[in-house]
Amino acid sequence: MSQTASAPSPTSGPTPGPAAGTPTAHVVGLDIPAPGTPAPLVTSDGARNLAEDVPGLLNRLQVLAVATVVIFGVVSALIQVLSWQAGGRAADNTEQVVRVQKIQSLLLRADALATNGFLIGGLEPADQRAAYQSSIEDVLRLITDAAQAQPADRNVLADLNAAVTDYTTAVAQARDYNRQQFPIGIAYLNRAGDGLRADALPIVRALVDANSDRAVEEMESQHPWWLTGMGLLAVGSLFLVNRSIATRFHRRINVGIATAGGIVLVVALLGAYHASSKHSDNAETRAGPYADAVQEARARSALNDAKAQESQGLINRGSGAAYEESWTAAAEVVQANASPRTLALWERYAEQHGQIRAADDSGDWDRAVRLATTDETEAATALLDEADASADRVSAVAATDAADAFRSGGVISLVLIVLTLLGALAAAGAATWGVNQRRREYA
Repeated sequence: MSQTASAPSPTSGPTPGPAAGTPTAHVVGLDIPAPGTPAPLVTSDGARNLAEDVPGLLNRLQVLAVATVVIFGVVSALIQVLSWQAGGRAADNTEQVVRVQKIQSLLLRADALATNGFLIGGLEPADQRAAYQSSIEDVLRLITDAAQAQPADRNVLADLNAAVTDYTTAVAQARDYNRQQFPIGIAYLNRAGDGLRADALPIVRALVDANSDRAVEEMESQHPWWLTGMGLLAVGSLFLVNRSIATRFHRRINVGIATAGGIVLVVALLGAYHASSKHSDNAETRAGPYADAVQEARARSALNDAKAQESQGLINRGSGAAYEESWTAAAEVVQANASPRTLALWERYAEQHGQIRAADDSGDWDRAVRLATTDETEAATALLDEADASADRVSAVAATDAADAFRSGGVISLVLIVLTLLGALAAAGAATWGVNQRRREYA
């Protein structure tokens, strides 16, 4: 008898797997991936998924590196350009300071000549009148030059020009009356001198102060620490880029990124060194030639003011003591600011001034006038003229030295500006090359 095989039990044999595309089954606390799904990539510590967009990351890192060095190059070059321009402006403002101080000196020189000539009575000596006229012409020319050199001063210089015109008009009237031996000429001369000191000289001092402030501000426009800081920030950013690449490609140093960092660092240090050196040079110039020019010009103004006060003390008979106080104040300014050569000449003049005052105070007015107006070599007027010429010469030389010093180093500055920009481009190229190396490895 034959035996037939029994049908397999539904519970026996292998359990059929899920059909393709069947979603992952979920068990409490566990995700089971569907068959055929690759296991995720993990780091060595099993904590982070490395299945990331590496090409996109490299693109972002390249953009960051290139942007960093380009921004560094542009900003650093801009800082150097502004500093270079500031050196030129410092020189221009220095020249303006000395120019305006010369206007002040020449105005007081003209007043000294006018008052001294007034003492002679009648028609003053031709050479003295010519010297007065030359001083006024120089003042008007310098006012024009100053307005062209510094547009910000033009309105104030226009007021100064008007004040000078008022002064010369009053002096001309005083001379006319003096030639006719009219005592009212003294009143016009006093009005001229008072107007000069009340109207014109305050304007000049305001111009000197404004241009001095501008000059000092420009002297401080070198920024070595800004350049150093920009370089360090750029190098720090490149370091972070290098580190981000290293953690993914197991290369500690990316040659391109490292080269870019080296270029940036060298360029930054060169720029900072030059800026620091220029800052030190400016400080030395400010304490040296610039200070000499300003102080000598101040001394020149004071010594001419003193001579005018001396003459006014004799013109206004009986008022010598009051004008002597003004003379003493001017003398203190000369002694505090004059160079050795000018000071020596001033002291010789001061001795003669003492004799003039002694004669006037003793009642010998005629002798005092002779001592004050004679053109003998060792007389007061001649010695004062020598001191004036010395102060003018010293101030002019010092001003030229100061302006030249502020403008020096311009070629080096321009070279460094170009080098900074070229260095930034080279660093950008090196960074791009370095990232491309890793991009090819990944591909």
